[in-house]
Amino acid sequence: MRIEDYIESGILETFVMGAASEDEVKELMYMKAMFPEVNEALLQLELDMERLAQNMAITPPADTWNKIEQEINDVILHEATPPEKYARQNSEEEFDGNKNYNNKHHYIEVEAESSHMKIHKNWKWVFAAVFVLGKIFLGCAIYFYLENRQAQQQIQELKTELKQVKK
Repeated sequence: MRIEDYIESGILETFVMGAASEDEVKELMYMKAMFPEVNEALLQLELDMERLAQNMAITPPADTWNKIEQEINDVILHEATPPEKYARQNSEEEFDGNKNYNNKHHYIEVEAESSHMKIHKNWKWVFAAVFVLGKIFLGCAIYFYLENRQAQQQIQELKTELKQVKK
């Protein structure tokens, strides 16, 4: 394979966009180290993408930086409160008024995996509406298909009658 063909193959664009597979990245790093043309083409592509991004950039509102800075300052200056500790109370454990346990602390384990996808309530209505509309369109498509088929049969019958009349 020629170097020009490799450069034109689109692998460089895939890499720059972050969509390259692990094998493609390894191959590109090898080609970049071995051939200066590939390295130069990759640098040029990165510069072109940067220029494109700068030309398409939208200037944020003037007070955006102040809002971000205020949020960061609030987070930094906000006094961290420790999470409340949960413990099982056994007969040998005693609870004093300062919410401290005299024996070992037991924490509740939380399992976060779920096999269900969570979506906003409004989207559920949108999905339901799309489903119902899909069924309506399917019914209409079947109806018009059958009507068209019947019309085609009638046209064929009329053509046959017309041929018989002409004879």
